[in-house]
Amino acid sequence: MPAAKKQKRKVKKVMHEYKRGTLKSGGRRKVKSRRQAVAIAMSESGQSRKRRRKGAKRKTARRG
Repeated sequence: MPAAKKQKRKVKKVMHEYKRGTLKSGGRRKVKSRRQAVAIAMSESGQSRKRRRKGAKRKTARRG
């Protein structure tokens, strides 16, 4: 099965949990915000991960 289909299925499942009021963030806290539910769905389905280029360095603030 293609990865995109699995991702869609996972997002659908998480949003269904949110609508039913059973989606939880962390351990005990129920998710009340739709935006937070979408963020959880994207994270669990692997769509929120950004890949950096090989050899790219993070910018750091210089102390001077």
